[in-house]
Amino acid sequence: MSTHLSISQPRTVSQAEKLPSLLVIGYGNPTHGDDAIGSQVTNLVKELGLRNVEVCAVEQLMPELSPKLATVDYAIFVHGCCLMSRENVKVSTLEACGWETAGSSVPGWGNSYHPCSLLALTHSFYGHHPQSWLVKVAAQDFVSGHHLSHRANQSIENALEQILALIRQCISE
Repeated sequence: MSTHLSISQPRTVSQAEKLPSLLVIGYGNPTHGDDAIGSQVTNLVKELGLRNVEVCAVEQLMPELSPKLATVDYAIFVHGCCLMSRENVKVSTLEACGWETAGSSVPGWGNSYHPCSLLALTHSFYGHHPQSWLVKVAAQDFVSGHHLSHRANQSIENALEQILALIRQCISE
């Protein structure tokens, strides 16, 4: 008795069916007061359980994120920082730029990469990078062992609204 196994080809997804993929990366040290903003915001995005949206919280932007960035259509970087204006949140488009040309191993600054440098590294290695934004969230207290400041707590909700608007924009394109 002969048994034939039928192996079917994986179903290909048409371009119309494919939803864009997004990666939200929150970065900063969660034990240094408002530097925890990135991880706080990514936790809130994760709780929403959005389809095709992956979240990642890291203390520093490192080259190990490049393979992940190379697989998504869009990336949103979230970071707590001192904003000089009255704005609670500032969103800016990112371009791949920096020292990360082919064969280079010099970080963008200090021991950590800047998002633009990480995108340049990704492009250098994989030949492409996702369309990306940086969401700067107003922060004021970066002291080790401190909790989020009042301003940071107010800013996080606004940052989440801005990120969700970016996600809706990416999905509708």
